[in-house]
Amino acid sequence: MTAPQKQPHLLKDQEVNLTEVDPALHRAVVGLGWAVPELSHGFAVDLDASAFLLNRESRVRHDMDFIFYNNLESEGSFVKHLGDNTTGEGDEDKEKIEINLDNLPFDVEKVAFCVTIHNAQERQQTFGLVKDAYIRISDQDSGVELARFDLTEDASEDNAFIFGEISREGMGWKFKALGQGTPGGLYKIARDYKVNVAAP
Repeated sequence: MTAPQKQPHLLKDQEVNLTEVDPALHRAVVGLGWAVPELSHGFAVDLDASAFLLNRESRVRHDMDFIFYNNLESEGSFVKHLGDNTTGEGDEDKEKIEINLDNLPFDVEKVAFCVTIHNAQERQQTFGLVKDAYIRISDQDSGVELARFDLTEDASEDNAFIFGEISREGMGWKFKALGQGTPGGLYKIARDYKVNVAAP
């Protein structure tokens, strides 16, 4: 079988069929990275990655489909958030999310990946502080990178971004680079996906 080839970087709104690139893809790793100053307005700049398991109406089926620092695994453990990379050594990714694509329930049409700034409004922090942000999709078994999207938003007033999403494509999977920002933080994105979250 031909080994998957590393793909060129995607631009905003571009898609790649992951299954065509890598027919042996069963388990994916979503790596998210960024560079931020240590402090801003006297506070640490703390970014958090999250994932939303969505149905065909782009809604979560229930609140456990919201995977983040307070809920690191989906029901059935087919999506796992691996937590913060606190040292930054040995890997460029700051946070990772693993997905067992074969085991995703059939009523999950796609998984959206977001990065938000913790307590952004209180700390007056935006993505204008963030450099070198990216999302990349790799085959968990082979380690080969299949898709990558580098966000190019500079001096953004937004404090939350949907970086991209993996969705069903026939019997396989595709990835779309999104780069959609919002000033409403993680609360706004979660509410848009119909997660039952309390107002901040």
